[in-house]
Amino acid sequence: MRVLGIESSCDETGVALYDTERGLLGQALFSQIDMHAAYGGVVPELASRDHVRRLLPLIRQVLSEAGCGPEQVDGVAFTAGPGLAGALLVGAGVGRALAYGWGVPAVPVHHMEGHLLAPLLEDDGPAFPFVALLVSGGHSLLLDARALGDYRPLGESVDDAAGEAFDKVAKMMGLGYPGGPRVAALAEKGLPGRFRFPRPMTDRPGLDMSFSGLKTFTLNTINDLGGAEALSDQDRADIALAFQDAAVDTLVIKCRRAMEKTGGERLVVAGGVSANRALREKLDAAMAKRGVRVFYPGLAYCTDNGAMIAYAGALRLAAGERSGLPIAVRPRWPLAELASLSS
Repeated sequence: MRVLGIESSCDETGVALYDTERGLLGQALFSQIDMHAAYGGVVPELASRDHVRRLLPLIRQVLSEAGCGPEQVDGVAFTAGPGLAGALLVGAGVGRALAYGWGVPAVPVHHMEGHLLAPLLEDDGPAFPFVALLVSGGHSLLLDARALGDYRPLGESVDDAAGEAFDKVAKMMGLGYPGGPRVAALAEKGLPGRFRFPRPMTDRPGLDMSFSGLKTFTLNTINDLGGAEALSDQDRADIALAFQDAAVDTLVIKCRRAMEKTGGERLVVAGGVSANRALREKLDAAMAKRGVRVFYPGLAYCTDNGAMIAYAGALRLAAGERSGLPIAVRPRWPLAELASLSS
């Protein structure tokens, strides 16, 4: 089965063609980062309009790269949520229209399920069941993933997501957009031990997380030094390191508790923040002590992309799921509401 995947939930236009026998046949991604950087963050209306401009050329590019015509596509998968309503409608509208025109089934895909399944694109990807940590700009949650669609919440952030906190800390220090990668790069130049930031909600039981207080603590530290304008390059690097260490340690502690609670032997870490090198190093070290194997997506699949949507869609189409003609998107869509499609 060959499935065309379309991702348009935010500021990345992603398209990919996945074959259930041969794997990924082609993919293309256009990032809107340069356009939104001038505004310090994503402007929803601009994002939607750019998806309209980019989608059809990217689809033609992917089909050409794969040496595949529309008549060889067996299904279309599109991100139906969560995300920006207008951006989602562009991808869903194009995806559903193509499927109707080509006479093939379509299937809506949950954006976070795409991230969760992205490590399975790798040759040595994990089998169900596993525990999953999904960390991105909009989500930070721990799940007990028992089967396709059977995702049971273990804990989540009660306020800011980890990736959101990274971006806001970057903005506090005037690092620009997108902030997460810039904070991580700056942290590599920081002096360990100059600042010690709190590890939120790790002094109490449970798997819920919080990053808002850590963000506030960072802001107070910046203000104590005279504000963002007064910071030296070394000040910024030291603050970035202290913030990153606190955020990463919090995630590692919660993952360790999740593995203790479930008794699981496999941990999947996915989403944009899963590309963070410090997080990978500390998680690998902590999980190795417990005999837990950690799985990550390839770096190209950590951020939003069409490949993860095509793959998730292929699994759901194979399990019999189909989309009706009415186009519906869900800007807010709890992952736990997905129906299990396990056989």
